[in-house]
Amino acid sequence: MKKFLLPLLLLAVAGFAATIPDTAKVGQFYAGCQAYSFRMFTVMEAIEKTAAAGGKTIEFYPKQKLSPEQKDVVFNHESPPEVIAAVKAKLAEQGITAVGYGVIKIGTDAAADRKVFEFCKTMGIGIVITEPDVSGLDGIESLVKEFDIKMAIHNHPKRPLDRSYLFWDPNYVLELVKDRDPRMGACADVGHWVRSGLNPVDCIRILKGRIFDSHMKDLTEFGNPKAHDLPFGTGKSDIPAILAEYHAQGYPGPLHVEYEHNWETSLPEIKQSLEFIKNWKPEAK
Repeated sequence: MKKFLLPLLLLAVAGFAATIPDTAKVGQFYAGCQAYSFRMFTVMEAIEKTAAAGGKTIEFYPKQKLSPEQKDVVFNHESPPEVIAAVKAKLAEQGITAVGYGVIKIGTDAAADRKVFEFCKTMGIGIVITEPDVSGLDGIESLVKEFDIKMAIHNHPKRPLDRSYLFWDPNYVLELVKDRDPRMGACADVGHWVRSGLNPVDCIRILKGRIFDSHMKDLTEFGNPKAHDLPFGTGKSDIPAILAEYHAQGYPGPLHVEYEHNWETSLPEIKQSLEFIKNWKPEAK
């Protein structure tokens, strides 16, 4: 029986990605930016810069200022309707699709978690990216089912001085979600795996069928927590192999460039990275 259930599960998960329009593809994948790449700027500027870099999707994070004119306003799941409407208008103007929100902690407060899912539903966002309180996964699963919104567990690097932090390990993440709703899975931060000394392709294979989002980074060094970002194809992450594995698995994205270097002048490097994704093609068999 299990032999038949797995293909059905993978088909179901693949079906959820259809909510992202084909116009949001960059080459073979839905791709764009994690707004944290532009944390020195505002939400409105992040949307504009994502478009200028050639991205088609964006993932918001909870603490970004709204606009140059309204730096006292933070855009998040507590935002009033007029702020949400302004952001949606900017997205439409720039041709950008919002697909993710995070990284945000959920699982400790049911009422607060509901606000996150309600916000995502209002924004048309289909993925909540989180490093959850695992004791709250039952409640999160109920929200996933109620709202038809995916939950993706994000990984930061391994913490040698904090052995209680386990999200860096894809095997641990898989154990948390494998017997739950198929909309519960992972946000694969390939750069943080590289910092942890893990081969991203191996990690992607472990989480096959449960990856709903990917933070893409090409880093200066393998296994060094202090390694920094480089344009795709010039670092040690082996972006071509990562893209090849995603393509082989039938994972269409989203892929989000999360560039955490040269914060105020990174746009050309982010553009180069998105062009790398756009120009990548699978090898002919």
